[in-house]
Amino acid sequence: MTNPFENRAPSLNGPATDLVPVTPSDSVDFADTAIALFIETGGTLSFVSVAGQSRTVTVGDGMIFPVGVSRVNATGTTATGIHAFTVA
Repeated sequence: MTNPFENRAPSLNGPATDLVPVTPSDSVDFADTAIALFIETGGTLSFVSVAGQSRTVTVGDGMIFPVGVSRVNATGTTATGIHAFTVA
């Protein structure tokens, strides 16, 4: 099978190069900043944006959350099945 991404530079214009499961943490940032999140089961999402701002929002089931995120906090997050879109 050929790989159409083989000679392509990662880009914020997409597509993401990986979808990584997220373990919420109040102190550990992602190894690679997320360009968006996928939420399997909705609820409250507490996160730190790439702008360094702490935010809390309500998200729905199956939602793609198109915000740059450096960390999902454990405290205040009830949403589950969170995955980070990355371009690393």
